[in-house]
Amino acid sequence: MTLGDGAYRFGPPTGRLLIKTGRAGLGRKAGHDLTIEATRWSGNALIVASDPGQSSVTVTVETGSLTVREGTGGVKPLTDADKAEIKRTLEGEGVLHTAQHPTIAFRSTSITGTPGSFEIAGELTIKGRTHPVTVHGASDRDGMVCGSATVTQSAWGIKPYSAFLGALRLADDVRIEFAVTELEPLPGPAPGQP
Repeated sequence: MTLGDGAYRFGPPTGRLLIKTGRAGLGRKAGHDLTIEATRWSGNALIVASDPGQSSVTVTVETGSLTVREGTGGVKPLTDADKAEIKRTLEGEGVLHTAQHPTIAFRSTSITGTPGSFEIAGELTIKGRTHPVTVHGASDRDGMVCGSATVTQSAWGIKPYSAFLGALRLADDVRIEFAVTELEPLPGPAPGQP
């Protein structure tokens, strides 16, 4: 199934949204590269294949749903207790302030390319701050849609985690990746039809 004109909804369980972090600093060998998954999120897409500029995408993520799935590298394996501590840090005052800012939102401003290979320019809002982000994506014949964007945390007022007096810290840039295996058509006429 290739992507056709229409309005669609997507999210779990047929979609995954991951945040991948890297390490920086002199002590980076001691830390872990993290894979964090958003477990509660949803998106809507309007696809107009003949005129991608008329297409649009919105995504909303519940900040409290970010869950550490794995940590690679490091001197010792990441434990369940470590994962729970990282989640508390993410949700707290120092990082995402989930109590005051329960969602992260993305809204496209322009889309170029084809359903097979596209670029989405948009606005990402985190902690009440909005900045531009570019998403690179593609879809295959089976309808799988995937892509990624790089986000610089400090632009949104997020101070990358650090330890050991700054010798170990998360890199400021994080990579957001998504993969959707199924888009659920929304009821109503296809774009351009009455």
